[in-house]
Amino acid sequence: MKTRSQKSDARRRLIETAERLFYAEGIHSVGIDRIIAEAGVAKMTLYNHFSSKDDLVVAVLHYREEKFDALFQKWMKQSVEAGMSQLEAFFSALKKWFESPGFRGCMFINACVELADADHEGSKFSSSHKRRFHELLKQIITQTAGVKAADQMTPAIALLVEGAIVTAVMQQSSISADVARDATLALVSKSPKNTT
Repeated sequence: MKTRSQKSDARRRLIETAERLFYAEGIHSVGIDRIIAEAGVAKMTLYNHFSSKDDLVVAVLHYREEKFDALFQKWMKQSVEAGMSQLEAFFSALKKWFESPGFRGCMFINACVELADADHEGSKFSSSHKRRFHELLKQIITQTAGVKAADQMTPAIALLVEGAIVTAVMQQSSISADVARDATLALVSKSPKNTT
């Protein structure tokens, strides 16, 4: 009989393997048999942890969010420690992400496109991830320009960020992070700082 630790290890391997493959090749391009083979587990092990590929997709997205958020926060912290403002650090982290090996855009955008069903749990989770990511951006803009300005500017700046992500994939270049940063800083600089 397998121990709880062995079961947990198998689940972790399945999620990590699926995350790597889904991000590199797409959710629909990767079959369960390939995930099982690369994770080194039996098919029954997968179905002991996940009732379907859809359940695995949702677990992968949760894992990806934790992994991405930790890495993005680490990059932001490094930039702040190097003397950047929080807002500049946000775009510095964005650029580091674009320049990271194997960058293929936002897994959450990619998942929404591939799943093509707003009611799919993976699409719902991806949308909520984006709301949380935009909330982080809004908090940073609030620190820089105040509450009122953040309420007004965050939707436009979030579009700049999302456009930069897609452009980075399409052009295989990180320059879109610089363009989005410059546009954001120009927009924020024109707004009088307020706290209401």
